[in-house]
Amino acid sequence: MATAKKSTLDRRVAVKTILGERGDTLLVTGLGSSCYDAGTLDHPNNYYMWGGMGGAAMIGVGLALAQPKRRVLVITGDGEMLMGMGSLATIGAEKIRNLSIVVIDNELYSETGMQPTHTSRGVDLAGVAKASGFMTTGTVSTLAEVKTWMPTLYNKPGPVFLDIKVNANRYPLSIRLRDGVHIKNRFREALLGSAAFD
Repeated sequence: MATAKKSTLDRRVAVKTILGERGDTLLVTGLGSSCYDAGTLDHPNNYYMWGGMGGAAMIGVGLALAQPKRRVLVITGDGEMLMGMGSLATIGAEKIRNLSIVVIDNELYSETGMQPTHTSRGVDLAGVAKASGFMTTGTVSTLAEVKTWMPTLYNKPGPVFLDIKVNANRYPLSIRLRDGVHIKNRFREALLGSAAFD
């Protein structure tokens, strides 16, 4: 079996490109690096998941069902998505039209020591999403391909799943928002206005 060519795409470049066209899209991040990546482009519509590994996609499901007129985007990592693989079946079965899932896939558990994930051994997350009933799925590894996917992520009826293969570059693990209550309250206020606290 031939070894797949490793991606040279930088995760921060990919995330910056995607979020540069978000408009009023609601964002849920997986834990770890996804929080740090999105945190470099902080926005009141960002909901950062600092814990609950495997839960980001299902948080996105709840939000998409509660806000059917808004696009919901989940950006998470391959390790976190592997932990929540069953969520793909639920999302596919429910045919949630306003939900897109993006996996930033470096094939490593970055937060715990850079151990290889199963995607490094051939597990095809986009293939699992397709088999689960997602309307549109794909795997990309270049910035040009990411840009081509932008209209699909934000406008095509979902559920949409995109696996973005990136390199293993690491960044400092820092973000200014770590208080879960503050993150929740800020997000609710951005979404619902003062009615969030009535």
